[in-house]
Amino acid sequence: AYNGLVRLRNQVKTAWAQIDVQLKRRYDLIPNLVETVKGYMKHERGTLEAVTNARNLAQQAASSGAGVRAKAEGELSSALSRLMVVVENYPDLKANQNFLALQEELTSTENKLSFSRQFYNDSVLKYNNQTQMFPSNIIAGMTGFKASEFFEVSVAAEKEAPKVSFAQ
Repeated sequence: AYNGLVRLRNQVKTAWAQIDVQLKRRYDLIPNLVETVKGYMKHERGTLEAVTNARNLAQQAASSGAGVRAKAEGELSSALSRLMVVVENYPDLKANQNFLALQEELTSTENKLSFSRQFYNDSVLKYNNQTQMFPSNIIAGMTGFKASEFFEVSVAAEKEAPKVSFAQ
């Protein structure tokens, strides 16, 4: 039972590392995306600042637990979603090859992140079940194995209708 707990805990850590890789990739893409769209979207400073601020907050939450980090990542996803809605109003930008490449890269990263989050949460479920079910819960309690936190982006962040502002 102890070895099984160790194996599952290590699987959770590995799955978390995969989320971390995708989040860092997304953080790296955002400044390039903002710089690319800045020239086209001079009147959308608020939208661009919201993306930059959300990215900074998400990076600051990197050392926090899964719950805090998931909330920050949800805010970043919402800000990026609002940016993509505003981009629809700029046909020249949508034709820019650099923007298209960044958008494709970001979409790919978001897909990998979604898969990584699902794998992590599946791993957490298996681990938490093992730490809470008899007889392994006795060994878990004696050896300090604690339940892990799920990485759940809030439903509101995923389903929120983008708020588009055209104010300067």
